[in-house]
Parts: sequence; structure tokens; C-alpha cells
Amino acid sequence: MEQLDSSVLSTVLPAIAADFAIAPLRLNLAITSYLLSVAIFIPASGWVADRFGTRDVFCAACVLFTLGSAACGMAQTLPELVAARVLQGIGGAMTIPVGRLILLRAFPKSQYIRAMSYVTIPALIGPVLGPIVGGAIATYTSWRWIFYINLPVGLAGAMLAWCCLDSVPGEKREPLDFAGFVLCAAGLGALQTGLESVHRHTGDSSATIWLPLVVFLTAGVCLALYGRHASRQVNPIVDLRLFRERGFRIGTLAGGLCRVSLGATPFLLPLFLQTGFGLSPLESGSLTFLVAAGSIGLKTTVTAISRCFGLRNILWVNGVTVGGITMSFSALSPMTPHWIIAVLFCLYGFLRSLQFTSMNALAYADLPASLQSQGTTIGGIAQQLFPSFGVAIATASLSLLAADRGHPGPLDFSVVFLLLGLFPIVAAAWFTRLAASDGAAVSGHGRATSSPS
Repeated sequence: MEQLDSSVLSTVLPAIAADFAIAPLRLNLAITSYLLSVAIFIPASGWVADRFGTRDVFCAACVLFTLGSAACGMAQTLPELVAARVLQGIGGAMTIPVGRLILLRAFPKSQYIRAMSYVTIPALIGPVLGPIVGGAIATYTSWRWIFYINLPVGLAGAMLAWCCLDSVPGEKREPLDFAGFVLCAAGLGALQTGLESVHRHTGDSSATIWLPLVVFLTAGVCLALYGRHASRQVNPIVDLRLFRERGFRIGTLAGGLCRVSLGATPFLLPLFLQTGFGLSPLESGSLTFLVAAGSIGLKTTVTAISRCFGLRNILWVNGVTVGGITMSFSALSPMTPHWIIAVLFCLYGFLRSLQFTSMNALAYADLPASLQSQGTTIGGIAQQLFPSFGVAIATASLSLLAADRGHPGPLDFSVVFLLLGLFPIVAAAWFTRLAASDGAAVSGHGRATSSPS
């Protein structure tokens, strides 16, 4: 619900602008306000879950997101829409990390990969299906329905969670690290704001370019101060000591490099096909949909693949392969047969899903239960920021390459795909530093040979 909602909104911004009688560019506030709200409140998700219980927090987050969706649908002005999007963001900041924490506590480690392979489906197909769904809603109904369709889904999700999940009271009573929360939220919020402003200021005057730089500097100062603060706290709001665990460190940081590319490519593909190839939105959507189809196709084989090869081998080999396929998009042209593009997109979706699932499993494989809430908080932050880095890099690169012409051409997209392909390849070198036993508890690799017959 959350992933689809975010990707659909960008498609219907012109319709909302016409209804509000404002310039479409002003509606960037509707997107930025949501992302900023998520970035600010996601550091507190682990503490809130530990304090009040995962089921209650998850249900409350679903209801809050649903109420925000209803308010968005009823908004009559831009300030009302922005306020409703902030409410959505508070709910969204809790749903993903707390939902993942519920999953980690509900399944034994031997079933993590199978469970995560299903949980990652929305994150993979939402950005791909969003433009198609948004275009259909904008064409045949009112834009308000992109928010109203969340109401039955959100309420049903909250009811199912309340009825099906065990009521586990909060286990910790430590007070909130308020100073740490303020520093971390300010740093992450400024960083997200800077990333969102990059594409709007790339190519502008030198005076205007200073704005993102100042925002990034502010983010750096706040996060550095938080790092110093966290090192002196017994229970910081985000415990950076988790990075001492090798699997979590590499799964999060090297995985973040992969997310830069894997998050930006679905954003680029529709633009590439429509702007570079001249395809219609329907033709473009029918091809990019195959990325989602390939992602879903992995689910029947991911457990067997992990058991056979192990997470270390999967992550570095698949990282190189995904990087190579991303670079191969630069060789596509309007003369390329559509069946070749379709096969390439489907294969990319399959391997992209395998990489996501393996990275997520590695990050939590060897964390003790007492640190899982902190792990999902940091994982949620990484999932939020690294794809934003990718989109900012792709947008800024296209703007710079097309500065003389005003709009990007096929060659500009080719250069950006080559650049994005480097990130998974660099991450693959980092993944080789894993031990063969890292993640074995979740992959099952090596158990058949090490256990007695």
C-alpha cells in the first residue's frame, strides 16, 4: 500500500495541480513532505515497538496511514494535502521497520529467506506498477481515488494484524533518548531534503545551487553530532554499535550501494523508453511491468538457490551480474526488438529481487533477538535513503548531460546506466569479504555437509 501510493502520486500531480489551480511544480511539496516525515520519525520506530509492543504499534501505524490517506483524498488546498501527507509519513515510518521486526520474531532463522522473499514483493513491484495504476486512475476516475483505495486495504491490514498476531507487551522501559532523536531526525530530515532538492537545482544558477549544499552540510553536522552522542549513551535511539557485527555492517552498507542502483533504475526505465525511444506510456508500461513479473518469479526458487550457493556467493556473483545487466541497458536503441528488451527486463527483475532478498537476510541473520528492533530501524533508514541517493544521482547526471539541449536523449541515458551499473559491482567486491559461514543460519548453506548423516 505504501510503496504503490508513493509511486502513483507522481503520475497524477498534473491532475491535482489543475484541480487546485496551482503550478504543478509546487506539488513537489506533497512528495517531499511525506519523505521528510518518514525520515524524521523512522529512527524512533525501534524504541516505540519495544516500549508499546509490535502488534499494537503496527496496527496503530496502519490506521494512521489510512487516516492520512482519507485526509489526502478530501484535501481542497495544497496546505491541507501537505498536512495529510505528513500524517501518512508518520504511519509509514512505523509500518516497514515494525512489520519487519514482527517477521523476524515470528519465524525461525531457517525460514527468514522464504518469508522475506514475499515481504519484498511490494517494494519491488510498487515503483513499477505505480505509473500504470496512476495513469489509469488519472484517465478514468478522479485523482482522489489514489488515496481512497488505501482505505479498505489499510483497515483490513490493521484488523488482520490485530486478530492474527500475538499481543506481546513492550519489553523495554528505557526512557526515550530525546536528544539523540532530535539530532538524528534533524540530520536525516536535512539529508532527505537535500536529496529531493538536487534535481530541482541542478543546472540552476550558482547562487541557487548553494541551497542543497547548505542543507547537506547541515545534515552532516547533525549526524556527526549524533554519532558522538550515541557513543556516550547506554541506550541511544539508533545504536551504531550494531555495525560491529560483520554481516549486518556489510549487508547494510554494501547493500546500500546496491540500493543506489536498484532504486534508481525503475525510476529511469519509463523515462528512457518514453523520452529516448518515443514509446507511449502504455507501451512503456507493458515492458517495465516485466521487471515486476521477474521479481515475483523468483519466489519459488529463492530458498533452493540460497541453500545451494550461500549468501556470500550469491551476493557477489549476482551483484556483478546485476551491474552488468544495468550497463547493458545502455546498448538498447529504438531499433532493438521488443522481445529482447522484454527478456532483459524480466531477467533484471529476477536478479534484482534475489539481491534484495539476500541483502535483507544477511543483515539480520546473525543479530541476537535483543538487537533486532535496532537492526530493523537502521535497515528502514537505509531502505529510505539509499534509493533516494540513486534517484538524485540519476536526475543530476541527466540534467548535466542534457544541459545544452534541455531534454535528455538516448546517449544521456546510456551514460547514466553505465554509471549506475558500477554501484552493484563495487558492492560485490565488498561482499567477497564475508566469511562462507556468514548468514548460514538463514540460508542453510553447508548444513548438509557439516551435519552427520
